Amino acid sequence: MLPRLRKRIDRWIEQLAANPFERAWRGIAIVTVAVTIAGGVLVRLTDRANISSLTAGFWWSLQTITTVGYGDVVPGSVAGRVAAAVVMLVGLSFLAVTTAAVTNAFVQAAARRRGARPDEAVLAEVRQMRSELAELRAEVRAAGAPPAKDALDSRTWCSAATCTSCGRSSAATSTWSRGSSR
Repeated sequence: MLPRLRKRIDRWIEQLAANPFERAWRGIAIVTVAVTIAGGVLVRLTDRANISSLTAGFWWSLQTITTVGYGDVVPGSVAGRVAAAVVMLVGLSFLAVTTAAVTNAFVQAAARRRGARPDEAVLAEVRQMRSELAELRAEVRAAGAPPAKDALDSRTWCSAATCTSCGRSSAATSTWSRGSSR
């Protein structure tokens, strides 16, 4: 690939990553216009019986890509219907991306008005809970209590007068053990 073309493509990809909805909307809009024109020409060339002129082909393509579909001009040949399927899919893609871009713009505007990201409150609460959990663990360790029984290792704590798992008295099993034989 030519270095100049590669730089241009890399720059375009960086811009797309910076603002994906705006770039996607522009890209889909350009493709939509191109497919509308190409679809009108293609349906005219592939279905001359039902599409009487190039302007009728453009009219059909425009109403198909915008998902209006009046039904006054309809391709009848297999090739015309394949062209119709492509034009319909591009039209639906354009509407979906446009809807997503508008929704994203509303969400970003609301977030700017609030002055914070919507998930910032949840993240702050999670941070606070982690801090409290770390403090509680430190207090438990300082008090000399054993760690909680973990299903992944063989730590045990016998607090009953006689341990139900090993049969020893609590005086012999009052500390937790890792991998002790029972």
